[in-house]
Amino acid sequence: MTRVSTERIARVERKTSETDIALTLNLDGSGVNDVETGSGFFDHMLTAFIRHAGFDLSGYCKGDLQIDDHHTVEDLGLVLGQAFAEALGDKAGIARFADVLIPMDEALVFAAVDISGRGQLHYRVEVPIEMLGNFDTTLAEEFFIAFTSKAGVTLHLESLAGKNSHHILEATFKAAARALREAVSLDARVSGIPSTKGSL
Repeated sequence: MTRVSTERIARVERKTSETDIALTLNLDGSGVNDVETGSGFFDHMLTAFIRHAGFDLSGYCKGDLQIDDHHTVEDLGLVLGQAFAEALGDKAGIARFADVLIPMDEALVFAAVDISGRGQLHYRVEVPIEMLGNFDTTLAEEFFIAFTSKAGVTLHLESLAGKNSHHILEATFKAAARALREAVSLDARVSGIPSTKGSL
C-alpha cells in the first residue's frame, strides 16, 4: 500500500494462474481510467464507474480471456475493492452514507452505500438478456460481490425501470460510482470516525 501525506492513494497487486493485476487507485482524482482488461464491454463499464466516482485508476489487468471474462472481472473487483479500503484508511471525516437515483434513457437504477467495514452486496438488477456482445451480463453482479467484499462496504443496487440491457447495466455502474463518490467525500461537520463505536 502507498499512502502519500493526506492523499488517499493505494496500490495493490494480485497474481494467480488466472489473472495478473496491479492497480493504483486515487480516491481524490478527476475520473481518469487508464486500465484496459481486454473485455470490451467491461472496459466500458469500468471507465464509466471510475469517471463518475471521480477516482483515478491506473495499472494493468491481464486475464485468461481465452476461457471467458469471469476471472478477469471478478479478480479486478477484488483488487479494486482492496485498493479502495486501503486508500480510505481509517475513514475519518467521511460522509459514510449515500444514495442516488441514476437514469439512463428508459433505465432507472437506485444505489445506496454504507462504508461500514462490512462487505455486503444486495443486488436486485434485472437484465433482460444474458449476453451483450461477448460479455455475460451476470458478471456485473460478480464484480460488485468481489468489490464490496474487499472494500468493506454495504451496497444496495436495484433497477427500477429499463428495457435495454446496456442502459440498465451502465446506469448500475454509474449509480454505484456516484453513491461511492458521495460516501467517501470529506464532511467538515464530521469529527473523527463517523460511528458511535469509534471505528469502522
